[in-house]
Amino acid sequence: MIHMLKRRNFYLMLMVDVVLLVGVHVSAYLLRFDMTIPAPFFESMLASLPSVILCKVVALFIFGLYRGMWRYTSYIDMWNLVKAATTSTAVIVVFILYAYHFRGYPRSVFVIDWFLTILSLGFVRFLIRLVLARNFPFFWQLALRKKPQTKRLLIVGAGNAGEKVVRELYETTNQKYSPIGLLDDDQSKLGKAIHGVPVLGMIAEMDNFRDDYDEILIAAPTCKGRRMREIAAMCEKTGKPFHTVPSMWELIAGNVSVKTIRDVTLEDFLDREEISINEDEIQSFLRGKRVLVTGAGGSIGAELVRHIERYHPASLVLVDFSEYNLFKIEMEFIQRNSGVAMTTILMDVKDRDALRMLFHRERPEVVFHAAAYKHVPLQELHPWEAVFNNVVGTANVVDAAKDTGAEKIVFVSTDKAVKPVSVMGATKRLAEMLVESLNGKTGVKSVSVRFGNVLGSSGSVIPLFQEQISRGGPVTVTHPDVERYFMSIPEAAQLILQAGAMGEGGEVFILDMGRRVKILDMVYDMIRLNGYEPEIDITVDFIGLRPGEKLYEELITEGENVLPTNHDKILVIRGNRFNRQEIFHNVEDLVNVSRSRDAEAIKRKLQEIIPEYRPYAPTA
Repeated sequence: MIHMLKRRNFYLMLMVDVVLLVGVHVSAYLLRFDMTIPAPFFESMLASLPSVILCKVVALFIFGLYRGMWRYTSYIDMWNLVKAATTSTAVIVVFILYAYHFRGYPRSVFVIDWFLTILSLGFVRFLIRLVLARNFPFFWQLALRKKPQTKRLLIVGAGNAGEKVVRELYETTNQKYSPIGLLDDDQSKLGKAIHGVPVLGMIAEMDNFRDDYDEILIAAPTCKGRRMREIAAMCEKTGKPFHTVPSMWELIAGNVSVKTIRDVTLEDFLDREEISINEDEIQSFLRGKRVLVTGAGGSIGAELVRHIERYHPASLVLVDFSEYNLFKIEMEFIQRNSGVAMTTILMDVKDRDALRMLFHRERPEVVFHAAAYKHVPLQELHPWEAVFNNVVGTANVVDAAKDTGAEKIVFVSTDKAVKPVSVMGATKRLAEMLVESLNGKTGVKSVSVRFGNVLGSSGSVIPLFQEQISRGGPVTVTHPDVERYFMSIPEAAQLILQAGAMGEGGEVFILDMGRRVKILDMVYDMIRLNGYEPEIDITVDFIGLRPGEKLYEELITEGENVLPTNHDKILVIRGNRFNRQEIFHNVEDLVNVSRSRDAEAIKRKLQEIIPEYRPYAPTA
C-alpha cells in the first residue's frame, strides 16, 4: 500500500478512473431520462455523486485494480473489475434502499451505471495495453516499418505456447522477430488467426511456405521424443534456421519466459512425459528450514540449490571441494538476489573433522548429500578413491547429521547401485546401506533417491560426443546395443525434492526413468542436431564396453519390495533394515584394505559386503 502511494503513475490512474466514474454515473442518468434529467433527480444525483465515486474507488482498491500495470491488463484484471463494480453497486443500492427507500433514485440507473463502469474502465485499460504494448495492428505496422532488420518468423504450434509467443513478441519493444504465420495439425484451427497472425496450414506443409519466412520457431514445450524428431527433420529439410521455446522444466523453474528462444537440444528428443510435483508438500518440507547441500557445485547439486531457493529456506549452506564449481554457483546465487541467507564452504566430505565442525556450527535440519565420484572407468582404476569419497564421505555426512540432530538426510544415489558390476556402483550401494542404517536408531529420517543418467551432468558422456562431433568425428560408442535411462537435470532435481518431502525414513525412492534410450540413436540425433548426416558426414566407431560398464542398467535389485507411492513418477522400496554397527564395522575394514591401494583386494572386500556385486572382469 505504501509503495503504491509513492508511485506517480498511481495518481494518474486514480484521476483517470475518477473522471470516468463521474462520467459513467452522469451518463447513466442521461440514458435513463432520454438525455434530459429532471431537476429533482439531478439534485439527488449531485448529492450522492461523491459517495458513489468514493465507494467505487474503495472497491477498486480492495480488488487490486491498482496493484497491476495497465500495460499488462489481462482477463484476471477484468474479472476483478467485474467483482469491484458488482460489490460497489450492491453496497450503494443497499445504502440508498435503507436510507431513502429509493425515493428520488431510479432503480434502473444503477443497472446502467454497473454496466457502463465495467465497459468504460475495461475499455480504457485494454486500450492503454494495446498502445503501450504495440499490439494494436496500426502501431505494430509502424514498428515493423521502423525495423526492416526484423526476421520473419514461422511458428510451429498454434496452442497456448504459440499464442504466448506471438503476444510476447508483440509486447517486446525491441523485438528481433516478426511472426508471419503459424502451423498446426489441428484442422479446426486452419484459416483462423491468433492476435492477427494467421494459421497457414499443417506442420508437414512448412516447406510450402519456405519463401515467406527466415526462421522457424517450434512453440510446443510439451512435444518430446519421436514427434520432436519428426518436426526437427522437417525444419532441417527447409534449410532455414530453427529454434524452440524452453522446455516445461525450464518454465517451471521460473528462470525463463516462453519468449526465450533457444536451439533445439538433445533433451527435446527424450520421450519424457511432463511431471507434476506437490508444491505444497515441498514447501512444507523446506520453508524456514536450515538446509545443507554437499556437492553443491556439481550438476545435480547446483540444480537442487536453484530449486531449494524457491521454497524460502531459513538458510542454505553450499558445500563443495571444487573451488571453480563453488564459485560459479555462488555468483549465480548472488546475482539472483533472492534474499535467502547463503553460505559457501570449500570443503571435502572426506575431511571428517572439518565436516563435523561445519555441522555443529550451522546445525542443518535438512541435508542433501549429492557429493560423489561418478566416472565409472576412472573409479575402476582408482577404487580406493571411490571408497574414500563415496563411502567414507557418506559415513562422515551421516555421522555429522546424526550428532547435530538433523531432521532428514536425502542421499542422491544411482541405478548403478543395482546389481553393481563397477566399483562406482558398489560404493554407491554401500553408501545407500549406510544411509538406511541411520533410520530408526537416531531420530534422523534418512532416505535415498535412485535414478539413472542425467543429460548434461558432469559424469555424462554427452559432452564427449559433442566435442567429437565438433571436431568432425568419428564419434566413439562402446557398443551398438548399449542402452541407458536418461532424464533432464531439472526433472531429476524436482523429483529428488519430491521424494525427500515424501520420505518418512528408511526408504529407497526410485525415479521413473521411462524407457531406456539406445545410445547409438542418441548419437545419431546429436549429429543431426549439428547439421550433419550420420555415417555420411560423421561416422560412428564402436570401441567396446569400458571397465565397469553394462549393456543396460537396472533400477531394482532382486528381493527388493517395490511399491507405488502417491506420485506416479516415484516408486519406493521399504523393509530393508541394516545393522548399523555391522555396516560401520564393514566400512572400517574396507577403509583399512583401501589404504593398501590394492585394487583387487578392495574389490574382493566390496564383494564380501555386497554379495550381488560382480566385479568387471576384462575379456581376453
